[in-house]
Amino acid sequence: MKLKKLEDSLEIPEKTEVKYEEGVFIVKGPEGEASKKLINPKVKIEIKDKMIIFSAKNATKMEKKTIATFKAHTKNLLRGVNEKYVYKLKVCSGHFPMTVELKGSELIVKNLFGESVPRVLKIKKGAEVKVEGAIISVQSTEKEVAGQVAAEIENLTKRTEFDRRVFQDGIYITQKGKKEIK
Repeated sequence: MKLKKLEDSLEIPEKTEVKYEEGVFIVKGPEGEASKKLINPKVKIEIKDKMIIFSAKNATKMEKKTIATFKAHTKNLLRGVNEKYVYKLKVCSGHFPMTVELKGSELIVKNLFGESVPRVLKIKKGAEVKVEGAIISVQSTEKEVAGQVAAEIENLTKRTEFDRRVFQDGIYITQKGKKEIK
């Protein structure tokens, strides 16, 4: 069943500036700037009076889903520029003394499982990584960037040939945003 006109809106928080030009949202806030490309020929996006309005004429289920997706991505952008996304990781080294250091835009893990060659990860643009002892924190104004960098750091130390119940050495995500992971 088609709806004549489907409309949904989202309020823009204070101290936040939003632009939508040529299919790209550009959001500026106190914590920084973020952008995301959101294009669909059947969904119209307007910014009026501190509101972002998503609308579609003769909307089907697909347009309804698209509007909900666009709204969710926009909420993430608005939240990220007002309060950065933070992921925390813990360095666990039980068998071999592993060292983790940050050099420029590279994270270097030395002596993992007694390996002589260090493992190196190039950090994506837009993410801030800090190493403080056994805790690594990843911050970004974009949720996807922060989550992807944290996952790449965790995957850097995975080895399938060892039993994880015995060899627990590695780097593990312990906190996503405000949620503690057990």
